[in-house]
Order: sequence, then C-alpha cells, then structure tokens
Amino acid sequence: MKKLLLTGILSVMAFGQSYQPPPENMKARQWFQDNKFGLFIHWGVYSVMAKGEWVMNNDKITVADYEKLPAQFNPAEFNPAEWVAMVKDAGMKYITITSKHHDGFAMWGTKQSDWDIVDRTPYHKDALKMLADECHKQGVKLFFYHSQLDWHNPDYFPRGRTGRTAGRPENGDWNKYLDYMDN
Repeated sequence: MKKLLLTGILSVMAFGQSYQPPPENMKARQWFQDNKFGLFIHWGVYSVMAKGEWVMNNDKITVADYEKLPAQFNPAEFNPAEWVAMVKDAGMKYITITSKHHDGFAMWGTKQSDWDIVDRTPYHKDALKMLADECHKQGVKLFFYHSQLDWHNPDYFPRGRTGRTAGRPENGDWNKYLDYMDN
C-alpha cells in the first residue's frame, strides 16, 4: 500500500512539474499580475431582488416566477462614462462584468434568445455594448464573466447540484445547449 501511494505521489509530482501553460496563457497571467487592481461587477436582473446573484437558486424561485423580474429591471441611470471614469480615477486598469450569470439572463442583445436586457426589460438597450464602447474610448480593458451554468435554459442538463428548484423538466439536450452557448 505504501509503495502504491508513493508511486501515485511521484506520478502527480512529475506530471505537475512537466505542465507548461501556452505562451498566450502566461502572457495573460502576467498582465493580470502586473495590473493587479480592477473592478468586478456582478450586475443583472437578479439585482431587482437585492439578495445577490444566487437568489433564484437560494430562494427556490421557479423559471416562471423569475421571468417576471426583467419587467422591473430598468437601469435608466446607467452611465458607462461615469463608471469607466471612476475606475480610471481610482487607478484601476480593468473592469470585469457579468455578461450572463447562472440565471441565464444575458446583459447584451443576443440573437440566440429573448432572455436578455434588450428584449425583456423596459431599458431595451445593450448595456454591455455601451460599456465596451466607453472602455475602449477611455482606455480601460474590459473582461466578461460568462457563466456556463444556466438555471433558465431547459437544455442545460444534467443540472448538477444547483437549479433543481427552477421547475424545469428532468431532461434536456446538452449538445443543443452547447450550440446555444457557443452561438
């Protein structure tokens, strides 16, 4: 048993030491290490509830009930120029924002679904495009956090440990979901 355990540990050590990330990965890591200070924004239709981005799962809200939230999401005072200027004034080098969180709601005008800020909210504007344009204008890098997990899309299956109370069917087409996500 000791010999088997030692062989396993040595194998892991040898493999771990031989892995070399691709140069572009190392370049990206170095960029983040050098630029250290940025802003991460969790913002989406879940903001209406003021209970965090996991509210759909934590409060066991069904898709049918959750679909009522976008009608209340109207960020009319969203001012990307102010946001980006604040980031620059604070000495930050980048912004990361949720493009889609686990609730599946897209914060841009996607053509894959109408479950997005442009089609389902009174705001009817592509907030991420506006932010991207302003970041480009002011020289701030923009990154997107895009969740692969999706409690809304019926083809995201198997679900894993979350989203079980969303009221979705106990099946789905994973390949169809992958096509949806890739598009």
